[in-house]
Amino acid sequence: MVAIIDYDAGNVRSLQFALERLGVASVLTSDPEVIQAAEKVIFPGQGAAASAMKKLKQTGLDQLIPQLKQPVLGICLGMQLLCDTTEEGEVNGLGIIPGKVVRFSNKVKVPQMGWNTISNFQSPLFKQIKEDDFMYLVHSFYVPLCDATIAQSDYDGTYSVALQKDNFYGVQFHPEKSSKAGSQLLQNFLAL
Repeated sequence: MVAIIDYDAGNVRSLQFALERLGVASVLTSDPEVIQAAEKVIFPGQGAAASAMKKLKQTGLDQLIPQLKQPVLGICLGMQLLCDTTEEGEVNGLGIIPGKVVRFSNKVKVPQMGWNTISNFQSPLFKQIKEDDFMYLVHSFYVPLCDATIAQSDYDGTYSVALQKDNFYGVQFHPEKSSKAGSQLLQNFLAL
């Protein structure tokens, strides 16, 4: 069973439908026992970092998530909140992956919205996904390249489009909205 962490940060229906298409049952929950008992955990997110962190603190999920031992996949804002800090609202994240989330410069259209290629894969998360396959992204902030980078993309320079530290994985793109390649990534995560 897959637990999708519920903290009112975005629409998760498309993620649930993507898992259903793969024949996988998921439950949207903020219950610590259900989350800890799940085989896999998905930490989604859309919206502002400050309000998302506030909600995680109110429910105690900010303490629970860093302690999880099973594979955890952060998506979009969920990935960014795995990091130490973010310029968005100048808040601290969960501190699982060292690094700071920064804003794209004014030289490019912000947010980056639409399809972009991903490359330089360093993880089984990208098995059977081709270098320079397209994924769907919507974001104004990004994680610079770092030791935890397992895939990169290019917009206003090269940046981390996926991260990993221990059992924690994060993707900046929305696999549930990224067609075949996104579906393959979800399958690969479920197979970890």
